[in-house]
Amino acid sequence: MLRLLSYVAMAVVAAVALTIGALGERGSATVEDRVENLASSIRCPQCRSQSVNDSEASTAQAARREIAERVEAGESDDEIRGYFASRYGAEILLRPPSTGVGSLVWVVPVVAFVVGAAGLTLAFRNWRRWA
Repeated sequence: MLRLLSYVAMAVVAAVALTIGALGERGSATVEDRVENLASSIRCPQCRSQSVNDSEASTAQAARREIAERVEAGESDDEIRGYFASRYGAEILLRPPSTGVGSLVWVVPVVAFVVGAAGLTLAFRNWRRWA
């Protein structure tokens, strides 16, 4: 019984730690933190191989200023990303949306992994029978 209680206590501590880590400082993000986070999720319109945050191109600098102005105006992160997507197209976002057709980017690899693992499991079971 004591062993079971110790496992339950460890599980509770782990769950609380993960929850605190996941929720962390979301509510207390500064304007600079939000601008940096958003700039890291938007592709540079000029160089295309870097985020707006990493690029020193003039268009990236202008995009960072635009992001900062919109953050200070009180727009949400989704509204700012939506603005850039409407202006430059959805490919400007480095993180594809998790809804609609963009959800395929998140779902297909997981489904492929599960199907592959199931296929290998069946193949090994059949192989054991024949061996």
